[in-house]
Amino acid sequence: MAVLHQPGSERWPIAANAAFALEQRLFRRHHPNLGAPLREIQARSASRPAALRLDLAGNAATSEVPTVGLLFDGSRSDLAAAIAVAAGRLPVIEAVLDGKTVVGRARPMVDKRESAALGTEDVLARAITLVVSVARAFAEGRLSKGERMPDAPARGEAAATRFASAYLGSALPRLGQEVIRRARFRHAHWRVGYRFTDAPGVAETGRLGSGWSVLPDPGDHFYADPFPFRWHGRSFLFVEDYPHATGKAVISVVPFDAGGVPGQPRVVLEEPHHLSYPQVFERDGAIWMLPEASGSRRLTLYRAEDFPNRWVAETVLVEGEISDATLLEHGGLLWLFATDRDGHGSTSDTLVVFSAPALAGPWKAHPMNPILIDHRMARPGGAFARDAKGRLFLPVQDGTLGYGGGLGLSELFELDQRTVRLSAPRLIDTEGDWPYPKIHTLNRSGGLEVIDGIVAVRKRSGN
Repeated sequence: MAVLHQPGSERWPIAANAAFALEQRLFRRHHPNLGAPLREIQARSASRPAALRLDLAGNAATSEVPTVGLLFDGSRSDLAAAIAVAAGRLPVIEAVLDGKTVVGRARPMVDKRESAALGTEDVLARAITLVVSVARAFAEGRLSKGERMPDAPARGEAAATRFASAYLGSALPRLGQEVIRRARFRHAHWRVGYRFTDAPGVAETGRLGSGWSVLPDPGDHFYADPFPFRWHGRSFLFVEDYPHATGKAVISVVPFDAGGVPGQPRVVLEEPHHLSYPQVFERDGAIWMLPEASGSRRLTLYRAEDFPNRWVAETVLVEGEISDATLLEHGGLLWLFATDRDGHGSTSDTLVVFSAPALAGPWKAHPMNPILIDHRMARPGGAFARDAKGRLFLPVQDGTLGYGGGLGLSELFELDQRTVRLSAPRLIDTEGDWPYPKIHTLNRSGGLEVIDGIVAVRKRSGN
């Protein structure tokens, strides 16, 4: 790899650098973020001709070497990403080959929308993910044919003015509102909804409808990521159980009686790290749980020794910051759909897929990984569901309005060792008697259907 410099790269305005430095101190981030200015990247020569050139400054001269550049909302300047985030928008990144065709696209998720600096960090992290993905596809001869590059947007006012306007008019007020909100309310609080029904469910109708009850919580901790499981004629509900005092979740089970009344939740699995998304299933004569444990940087499979109370770690399936891994049996193989955070950025925008001949593995990464970078549909939000016509749908989290902002259904069109193809998500209609405006997870086992959603709960209060 060679690194060449070309003079004339556009610098960020003083206002942007000053605003980002201020937020770095405010959020107590002690390492430089990806939007921080660098004195230089050391040049390095190569001993052989280049096969591919990456234009990271947006101003490289024309060359016979295939060249990939980046557009941020149609602009060659990465400052456009900072302007979009400051204005409260989620920018689109496009990888363009030879200035003519779009060969890759990313829709990054921004986790901390109250911070322009941290939000831009999330976007630039996925710019790196996109560049690496496109370079790998080029090297392996599978780069997409692409589509015509869109027309450049009108330039309008100067970039420095646009950033200052977006930051002062949108980012700073958002930051202030978030400070006030966190002083009064829990940072996040979730509640689980459940209903027993023999009718077609949400995955089939695309609507929440009515009949929902809310699983009570004491207010000092919450329940989320519900996964139901039916065993010996009884319904059990496994949930993430998050005590606000510790900031680290465990897995609890809620048994239901014959009348559909939930019992008292009790803890059944705890680790030194955070646990959530407790997918429970039966296979090979045993009952298994595959919870998220991205903080441990590994995806561990647990086996029930004494269902539902005692679980033991069986094996590690995949290494990495894997979130919400969702199992599917298809075409004679087992598959895992999940998100993977490759060291920086959000945990909710990069879909990866793995396959194996058996539950214990070996699990192999799909050659197309990352399958997509898209805040609207990358992160699973529940187990696959099959409708009356035999179509497979994956509940997917829609981060357009923020984490937990909505849920969609993506149909699985194609899945094999070469291809993964999902439909664009169809957003679930939340009209009905669910008392909260957003949903985050959807699952069903037999007649027990469950969802969850984020709630505004005041500090020092259970309401």
